[in-house]
Amino acid sequence: MSRKNKEQPVVEDLLIEDIAAEGKALAHLDGKVVFVPFVVPGDVADVKLLKRKKSYCEGKAVAIKQYSSKRVPVQCPHFGVCGGCKWQMLDYACQLEAKQRQVRDMLQRLGSVNCDGMRPICGSERIFRYRNKLEYTFSTRAWLENPQADADTPAAGALGFHIPGLFDKVLNIESCVLQDELSNRIRLFVRDYAYSHNLPFYDIRNHTGFLRNLVLRNNSDGQWMVILIVADHRPDDLMPLLSALRDTFPQINSLHYIINTKMNDSYADLPTHLFHGEPCLEERMKAFRGDTYLRFRINPKSFYQTNSAQAQRLYSFVAEFADLQPSDTVYDLYTGTGTIAQFVASMCRRVVGIEYVKEAIDDAKVNAALNNLDNTEFFAGDMADILTDEFISLHGTPDVVITDPPRAGMHEKVVRQLLAVAPRKIIYVSCNPATQARDLQLMAGQYDVARIQPVDMFPHTQHVENIAELIRK
Repeated sequence: MSRKNKEQPVVEDLLIEDIAAEGKALAHLDGKVVFVPFVVPGDVADVKLLKRKKSYCEGKAVAIKQYSSKRVPVQCPHFGVCGGCKWQMLDYACQLEAKQRQVRDMLQRLGSVNCDGMRPICGSERIFRYRNKLEYTFSTRAWLENPQADADTPAAGALGFHIPGLFDKVLNIESCVLQDELSNRIRLFVRDYAYSHNLPFYDIRNHTGFLRNLVLRNNSDGQWMVILIVADHRPDDLMPLLSALRDTFPQINSLHYIINTKMNDSYADLPTHLFHGEPCLEERMKAFRGDTYLRFRINPKSFYQTNSAQAQRLYSFVAEFADLQPSDTVYDLYTGTGTIAQFVASMCRRVVGIEYVKEAIDDAKVNAALNNLDNTEFFAGDMADILTDEFISLHGTPDVVITDPPRAGMHEKVVRQLLAVAPRKIIYVSCNPATQARDLQLMAGQYDVARIQPVDMFPHTQHVENIAELIRK
């Protein structure tokens, strides 16, 4: 044992009291907060202190002495190692309670928001097998779950998820419970084929090897898209693997490959090559009113909400809060592939969607045509630059604005422009209640926050989506 490990004390019989940020729980020791992952309120644990700061400590549980009644059995064999489902051991009702409280605390503490209009969080009907997309990484450096034996795997490698905080270490995933079981079968087939045919996995440190990434997508009708990303074009290796995938899994309706010779794993700027089947998957989403369905084509690089069922509920809340009139002009900021814009288009006169990524706007236009919507317009550009007085003069002053920015929230210039335009309502959708709270505070002089609706898109994680209805004073 190293000197460093000897100096890390273990606190015995520490009572875990509550849920904290970033998927951790908390206890108290000598007046300080102790943050501990992978434990739940009510657990009594022996905790090794790893970091000690002036006002808090960080530790890890080395033994659970007494199990909380809020604990439930985990379903994932890799729980606690892959870094994904940090709350899988916590009863789902408790997860929802913690997320509701997280939203309320952020809005009140960071934005001084009156939360009287907050509704109960909308939980996910499916808490396993709910994802329609997963991305896996090939690596020559496998993370072995026994830290004592952690070493490179020179003969084979790993296909799975990156270990948090380690860019080159990948955990070999045998089973993931977040996507349909066929996802596991496809991934294991590719891995075992690579083993048996001596196909080299990618070495991110030295930028050598062949197999880089595997992306698996599926729709509600049981159709699948597979994208294999390789480091260079080796037809003698690549084509037989793709053929084997096609022949083994008739559920694969869309099979692609991408050649990535870059130093990083991003592929949004790279061409895709169709090997078999259709170029796209199609997903359907029930409209807000009536029994009609919207259709969305999903290509290999399209963004689509990864929890399809919850996306429909999320957009229904947006439409309810917007309460659109037939004469309304709506701006949908950070529109992505235009899913929200098209969801509300039948309720108003016109929708203007704006998004930074040009390829997403191209998808939005295709989907609008697919849904026979002739009252939508989509524009690509940086939000802070495109949303100008000239743009608004040309395309009409919005009666309602729907905004769904990235985790960083809205640029202050965009907030100022919204305040200058002063729409009747702003519906603010956020995946980060902290930055949402900041932006709501900036608009508090002109807008009151009315209804608030948290939505759980990602069970077993600390992430939560939130919708706020802002009404002009």
